[in-house]
Amino acid sequence: MTTGRRAALALPLSTLCLPALGQGSFPNRPIRFLIPWPAGGVIDAYLRAMAEVASREFGQPVVVENRPGSRGLLAAVHLTTQARPDGYTVAHHHLSVIRHPFMTKQASWDPVNDFTYIMQQSGFVFGVVVRSDSPWRSMKELIEAAKQQPGRLSYATSGIATSNHIATEDILAREGAQMIHVPFRGTTEGVAALLGRQVDSIWDSSAWRPQVENGDFRLLSVWTRERLRSFPDAPTLRDLGYDMVVTSPFGIAGPKGLDPEVTQKLHDVFRRATLGEPAQAVMRRWEMPDEYLGPREYLAFATERAAYEREMVARLQLSID
Repeated sequence: MTTGRRAALALPLSTLCLPALGQGSFPNRPIRFLIPWPAGGVIDAYLRAMAEVASREFGQPVVVENRPGSRGLLAAVHLTTQARPDGYTVAHHHLSVIRHPFMTKQASWDPVNDFTYIMQQSGFVFGVVVRSDSPWRSMKELIEAAKQQPGRLSYATSGIATSNHIATEDILAREGAQMIHVPFRGTTEGVAALLGRQVDSIWDSSAWRPQVENGDFRLLSVWTRERLRSFPDAPTLRDLGYDMVVTSPFGIAGPKGLDPEVTQKLHDVFRRATLGEPAQAVMRRWEMPDEYLGPREYLAFATERAAYEREMVARLQLSID
């Protein structure tokens, strides 16, 4: 075989071995963006707005796929078991993903090393709501009722061992109160349950906002650092004496082993997309906090948070086994 023919045959293989971005072709097909919550919620709206802008900049569709259930872990399961480290599958990443391995003896993932951290974006606006025709007009009244009727009143969250579930149990433990936990796949399902009188309260992220605005629900507290501009009468947990701020920061991650150049390209485009008007309009509408971190800082946050979650799981003796 001639030297020229050998070179010609070797060229496609060598080209395939180059990183995708090095070929100047990333992305050359659609990017899958996995959201582990039901469609229609606040985070879903925010990420879809971001994906629409990112699609135009990438020149390829960013295809959103909702994968609700299993405490918001199905996207992480896909990243760690099926997704290739080529940049074409990324996911919404949140604290339950970091917490999960410390709550089970079953094989799962390393919360730091089994993902590529691309960008931290924002956080959840949690709060406690009841029906407006309920007898409770404050957190104090709801908790006093729970003390008087141990295990009778219920609260909805978006899953077992989520950040808001843990914070709720912390508050109830401090108060010596007991309530029945009713986990759903997302806050929107909890909203439907409260409207249908299937639960007594929601302790979860702000998909309840429209019902507070139209008078169906009453907002008893918010868990942000400061009071919300749109609900100035709703006290923060700090106002109520709990010295707690719970926003559960979230972001975007990919499978482990992403090429650094691909990671940076994903970060740069998604960052510009989150600063675009569609995503910013959602953040303003829902008063979402700015929790931005770049790839290195997000990885550092995950490393520090993993140590914290390990300690808290052990302290509270949390387990899903």
